[in-house]
Amino acid sequence: MHNTLLSSLSLLLFAATALAPLQAQPTSKTAPLSLWYDQPAKEWMTQALPIGNGHVGAMFFGGTDEERIQFSEGSLWAGGKGANADYNFGIKKEAHKHLPEVRELLAAGKLKEAHALANKELTGAIHEKKENTPSSDFGAQQTVGDLFIKMPSKGAAQNYRRELNISDALGKVQYEAGGTRFERSYFGNYPAKVMVYRFTSSTPETYSIRFETPHAKDYERFEGKQYTFGGHLKDNHQEFETVYRIDTDGKTAFSDGVLTVTGARSIVLIHTVATDYVMKFPDYKGNDYKKANAATMAGVAGKNYASLVAAQQKDYHSLFDRVALTLGNADAPAIPTDQRQKAYSAGQADGRLEELYFQYGRYLMISSTRPGTMPMSLQGKWNDSTNPPWANDYHTNINIQMLYWPAEVTNLSECHVPLMDFTQSIVAPGRLAAKEFFNAKGWIVNTMLNAYGYTSPGWDFPWGFFPGGAAWLSQHLWEHYAFTNDKAFLKNTAYPIMKEASEFWMDYLTDDGRGRLVSSPSYSPEHGGISTGATMDHEMAWDVLNNTAEAAAILGVDQDFAQKARSTRDKILPLQIGRWKQLQEWREDVDDSTNHHRHVSHLFALHPGKQISNAQTPAEAEAARVSLNARGDDGTGWSLAWKVNFWARLQDGNRAHKLFKSVLRPVASQGTNMADGGGSYANLLCAHPPFQLDGNMGSTAGVAEMLLQSQTGVIELLPALPDAWPTGSVKGLKARGNVTVDEVWENGKLKTVTLTSATAQKRVLKYGSKTIDAALAAGKAKTWTANDFR
Repeated sequence: MHNTLLSSLSLLLFAATALAPLQAQPTSKTAPLSLWYDQPAKEWMTQALPIGNGHVGAMFFGGTDEERIQFSEGSLWAGGKGANADYNFGIKKEAHKHLPEVRELLAAGKLKEAHALANKELTGAIHEKKENTPSSDFGAQQTVGDLFIKMPSKGAAQNYRRELNISDALGKVQYEAGGTRFERSYFGNYPAKVMVYRFTSSTPETYSIRFETPHAKDYERFEGKQYTFGGHLKDNHQEFETVYRIDTDGKTAFSDGVLTVTGARSIVLIHTVATDYVMKFPDYKGNDYKKANAATMAGVAGKNYASLVAAQQKDYHSLFDRVALTLGNADAPAIPTDQRQKAYSAGQADGRLEELYFQYGRYLMISSTRPGTMPMSLQGKWNDSTNPPWANDYHTNINIQMLYWPAEVTNLSECHVPLMDFTQSIVAPGRLAAKEFFNAKGWIVNTMLNAYGYTSPGWDFPWGFFPGGAAWLSQHLWEHYAFTNDKAFLKNTAYPIMKEASEFWMDYLTDDGRGRLVSSPSYSPEHGGISTGATMDHEMAWDVLNNTAEAAAILGVDQDFAQKARSTRDKILPLQIGRWKQLQEWREDVDDSTNHHRHVSHLFALHPGKQISNAQTPAEAEAARVSLNARGDDGTGWSLAWKVNFWARLQDGNRAHKLFKSVLRPVASQGTNMADGGGSYANLLCAHPPFQLDGNMGSTAGVAEMLLQSQTGVIELLPALPDAWPTGSVKGLKARGNVTVDEVWENGKLKTVTLTSATAQKRVLKYGSKTIDAALAAGKAKTWTANDFR
């Protein structure tokens, strides 16, 4: 249980903890959800622990001689116009002139020639660079740098503990050395837009603090109690500034970039970062970052550690505490998390670890995506590199979407907002890409998306061709409405964007000569060759046209357009079942039953779409099951997580749980293994490998899908409950229609379900094969028992 605001007594107890003896590690199931370790981190990717305030993501290591706090800010991006005057958002003028010839070659069965022409003429334009990384003007998200806090060396540490308490969003380090007790705490404060790091010791000590960055320095100073560093990126000259205030009982001196603090029992650093980036096409520049930092620091002037942690706790618990999950009654093992992970992977049941992993996804979401911030990228807000894997970009052929799958169902709608703000910002460049590459109305975005409006196809096919990204992002706009019933959002934000995404498909789909509409050319994402109809394209087109028509009906607008959308939707080539009973990945029946590729994109209609379900389309659901079985249960981290969701939608809880366990298997490698390398590092960040946050988020969403589904309009209770969770409860999940759902189960059977709706409405509840009609009154909780479903 958590108070939304710490009481004075709580604050006194919190402060007193710094002087208390080390206690035995918590074992009770009522203890906070924590990751903890008995030694410092040595590696950033696999061992350091993440904290954040939405804007900034930081990783702390917990070293005993020197602490390293690495941090990144989501809008610090190389590339764009500043990196190359010829940067043009990937656009090739009038590339669409080659589209008819590509289609003619496809119609003639000349697939090799069609691919060669498409790969030459329809790929996006980038400009290579030799002098800097990243190597092209597409750019990459950037680390800001590292704070190093050096402590006196007092010999070997005793009673060491490094912890990330996700119940309270607090990082902690504590140990004893040379008769001195050292403690630290770290957190991100979203309302104040600061990161806070506190160091305490039982005896007066000397500390030295320095900032290191791979970027160019413009100025550095320490005045009063404030350190300020201003710099810029070398390739595009994007400007940034990082500032911290120090509160200490010691004496400070600054020389050659190092702040020395002597005679200190306490140091508190209150830290912020800002850049000149503005999320606005076409310039993406103009934020007065110095003014922004000055305002942030003025906002925390006079606020001490206690007041900052109180505000952080109020803010964090207002989100995190909405959902509680309990799986069984066993206590959490009193061993470090990395050892616990290994034991779990070896077969030791650990429901508490599964709860922890589920809630870790929600913690990471709250910490990395809040209104007014950049959306999460492949690594969320955590990046220590100037040349990170896949640019740490916004991959729109599943990855950025998977990052946001838990937002609505796990009751974090506010955290979804940055994705929708960013989507709105890329419509303008997306229109250019649709026009120049395909001579089509509407807007598109392809596989790789940067912070500077690159919505064009990638620079090589097949991976780079994915104009369906806009339709998939539009699904998130629709789902935000579906879960919140926010009609103003639907009218003012979602519908206009969805309508333009639909317009693209109305123009792009072509008649196959048999009265059906197909996507030509198309590629199934990152898999296989060119096609006259990749199934995923058809599913995404169906989804956006269907949702847009429904939105128009709800709003009472655009009747003619809505009818055209429905008519186009109904002419799309239906889902095809192939020669070995699989759901075909392409229009052509060429699926290989021995292929174990990580992408299973043609099952989009099963999840996150709603075109396939056990109840409404049993033949297609069975074909999806055949395809999943053929692909196997290995893959990258995000691939495993998607399969958790697939099997949950197929209502096979045991198979979904098996895949969920695979996501948790220990991984040490930081290299790229796209076949069977997926799992999680010792810090429980998901391994692609290397690290990508989508596996964490997809797994959290998958657990929610196992316990609650509502995509067909029916609220389905415990639709994929595995045998491994015979007893448990979940509080606060969301069903579409803005309904909050609490469930309790025993011996593998539903015991009670409680629904709370913001508005009066009638819904259908389903448990097993039984359905009941539920009348919900506005704001009043209503409970049903298992007997009601007999």
